[in-house]
Amino acid sequence: MPCGVQITRMKHIKVLSSNVEYLASRDATIMGSRNGHAPLFLWYTLNRKGYKGFQKEVQKCLRNAHYLKDRLREAGISAMLNELSSTVVFERPKDEEFVRRWQLACQGDIAHVVVMPSVTIEKLDHFLKDLVEHRSIWCKDGSQTPCLAKDVGTNNCVCPAHK
Repeated sequence: MPCGVQITRMKHIKVLSSNVEYLASRDATIMGSRNGHAPLFLWYTLNRKGYKGFQKEVQKCLRNAHYLKDRLREAGISAMLNELSSTVVFERPKDEEFVRRWQLACQGDIAHVVVMPSVTIEKLDHFLKDLVEHRSIWCKDGSQTPCLAKDVGTNNCVCPAHK
């Protein structure tokens, strides 16, 4: 369910809000009316989990993202992860069916995975096993690991020129 949040201090609300005649009140939303359920679900989740709960989720996502990046690199696959990100960028799989099955976001020679709270180590291991098995089939023709230095930087590229 789409939902956006803007956090601001009360003193700035007047600048952001406008009078809505048919509501007989001020509207502080950016684009006006929205589905009323999304803010309720968001409020409920924020109150239920609290700061510590969200902090734990973020830490888990970051740990799992580092795990994925490290396992990809150990398998000889170029991979990159910015320090405070949960998005792992790596070599695009050669098989479009594989890309669709795993719902990978691809552009050019790279793919990326956003490690969300629902992504477990078991799910990552399953993905990695599947990727490594398929990659060995894709590379049977003797093709070398592609150079991804322009996309992930030379220190993250494991092609023969940058090993």
